[in-house]
Amino acid sequence: MQGGIQAIFSHGNVFKNAVLRHIRVGPTAVRSLMFARRESTSAARIEEHGFESTTISDVLTAKGKKQDGSWLWCTTDDSVYDAVKSMTQHNVGALVVVKPGEHKSVAGIITERDYLRKIIVQGRSSKSTKVGDIMTEENKLITVTPDTKVLKAMQLMTDNRIRHIPVINDSGMIGMVSIGDVVRAVVSEHREELNRLNAFIQGGY
Repeated sequence: MQGGIQAIFSHGNVFKNAVLRHIRVGPTAVRSLMFARRESTSAARIEEHGFESTTISDVLTAKGKKQDGSWLWCTTDDSVYDAVKSMTQHNVGALVVVKPGEHKSVAGIITERDYLRKIIVQGRSSKSTKVGDIMTEENKLITVTPDTKVLKAMQLMTDNRIRHIPVINDSGMIGMVSIGDVVRAVVSEHREELNRLNAFIQGGY
């Protein structure tokens, strides 16, 4: 998975550079004929779009309110069993943990990995163990904001070997994105950018 993500980072830049190099190396006369009227405006539009324009806010919007994870949480006092049951019911791999009675106050995160490593492997009971006993605590939590670029979020997730990351703003937790959400957003952005570059070469702008 990590190798595939690194390939996404490199592929977009390689293709973009190759296309722009193709534009630059054409004969001067041909370039003047093809792009004299379009060159300045087209270049400006490509610069405006860029390869890294998509933000986490865009990802949450694309997922929709029912899928953005803003309503998926458990408390530090819940049993691990109930937390894992909730993950299974909603087909997610992590839950944001909040303090009891404070649904916007993030205390940490619990993931499938926590359950496997701290309950199953250690032979503990999920029904008698509280979420707060095995979660990743707030001071170790890696988060993003709605304005974070998806490539930055992907880098954070791969560097720290995590698959889920909470989205936080000034008022608290507003959602959760997974590595799958981020990869889909990056692939979609690259596809759109390549289409724009192709249209630029063919004079579609």
